[in-house]
Amino acid sequence: MKCNVGKVDRMIRIVLGVAIISVGIYFKCWWGAVGLILLLTAAIRWCPAYIPFGFSTCESDEKKS
Repeated sequence: MKCNVGKVDRMIRIVLGVAIISVGIYFKCWWGAVGLILLLTAAIRWCPAYIPFGFSTCESDEKKS
């Protein structure tokens, strides 16, 4: 799997994941488990939803002039 989640995207996923899990626990709702998906994709730095669109937020190794 090639990395397709960049630094900023990763931080946003972590913050939103923790927030969604916290809200789910507070309201005792299973929807809080959705936050686990965000944390998982942030941890492995790969998002399967980006593949069909060829989207990536990773910085490229090539420097453009």
